[in-house]
Amino acid sequence: MFKLKYILFLLLFLTVNATFAQKNERDYLRSGNRFFKDSLFVKAEVDYRKALEINPSSTEAHYNLGNALMFQEKFPEAIELFELATKMEKNKNKLSQIYHNIGVILQAGKDYKKCIEAYKQALRNNPHDDETRYNLALAQKMLENQEDDQQDDNQDQDQNQDQDQQDQEQEQQDQNQDQQDQQQQQSPPENEMSKENAEQLLNAAMQDERQTQEKVQQQQQPQSKQLDKNW
Repeated sequence: MFKLKYILFLLLFLTVNATFAQKNERDYLRSGNRFFKDSLFVKAEVDYRKALEINPSSTEAHYNLGNALMFQEKFPEAIELFELATKMEKNKNKLSQIYHNIGVILQAGKDYKKCIEAYKQALRNNPHDDETRYNLALAQKMLENQEDDQQDDNQDQDQNQDQDQQDQEQEQQDQNQDQQDQQQQQSPPENEMSKENAEQLLNAAMQDERQTQEKVQQQQQPQSKQLDKNW
């Protein structure tokens, strides 16, 4: 009998504690919402985190904490919380709100492709959300402009590279021409002889001329005949 009473008391105690914990979660959420409404996002973050500690599967705590972080420009953490919320939330309207906020963060970071997909997910869950539809159209236009700008930048880069290549080739041609000019200035043309060679040839010609004249003179001098011997 005593043991049965103890068990009943224990069950009652656990039930009361669970109710108290649930109440604390709601209290923290309400307190966080008040801070959020007053733009006290840091204090709202603290209360939302306390609510999440009590109930880690609370999609409301994930979503509200993500919003508090988003307004503090803690975008990666906010997206992480929103994505966790999408895996737990079953309500389509709430899912649409979560994906909408993911799209807003991605749009602010100019990640338009992922942003567009987030907005499309939001519209799949709530096709009547005109604000999301407007944001989607705007993001698609901004993606188009971004791609056009990227294409122009690539064309400019290609043109600059081509111009640099042409400049380098022209510079190399100029250097080669300068080297050829210097070589021509340093060495005489093949059909011209150097001064030393010309002097050597002239001296050789004069030497040949002197030898020729000497031979002519010797031939012109009268030669004396030898007397015949007596018989």
